[in-house]
Amino acid sequence: MKTGLFFGSFNPVHIGHMAIANYIVEHTDLKQIWFVVSPHNPLKEKKTLLADVHRLRLVKEAIGEDRRFKASSVEFKLPQPSYTIDTLTHLKEKHPEKEFVLILGSDNVQTLNKWKNYREILKQYEIIVYPRTNRDNGSEQDSKAMNAVPEQIGTILEAPLMEISSSFIREAIRAKKDVRHFVPAAVWTYIQEMNFYKK
Repeated sequence: MKTGLFFGSFNPVHIGHMAIANYIVEHTDLKQIWFVVSPHNPLKEKKTLLADVHRLRLVKEAIGEDRRFKASSVEFKLPQPSYTIDTLTHLKEKHPEKEFVLILGSDNVQTLNKWKNYREILKQYEIIVYPRTNRDNGSEQDSKAMNAVPEQIGTILEAPLMEISSSFIREAIRAKKDVRHFVPAAVWTYIQEMNFYKK
């Protein structure tokens, strides 16, 4: 079974993540998408992350009963910082019956050569790229990123461009703004119950 791996901090997961996952599973041959919640992205500061267990809970709340999606905590059990190639190797050994496909935003393409063993990733795994605007440089930067996609990558989607970011949501909540419609309803409820991102 072809299974997409959507890696991210999901800090928090928002409607942009869900819309992209929905588009991909309906417009490609993927049967399911796993939201792989990363405990620590080597290219990001760890101090900005909500606790792992809470970000996983938020993803589960966002997914609800939708069987097309699954929340994965696989990286919580692996050595940190987590590297994509190590996670892929672990999943391949644990689920030999599945064909895993990487899902990447176009902004990540430009940093792909900084990833551990990135040539092996390109060699062994199909990658699906969806458009994502760099908020600092706009669509021109995104266009450059899309044009820089290596030939080894199998699919470049013309998916809707989602400009919502987790950092925008965190900053808005900190500024006491109501952003309930930027996240799934169950996610907003949990964020409010737990008083997340208010400080």
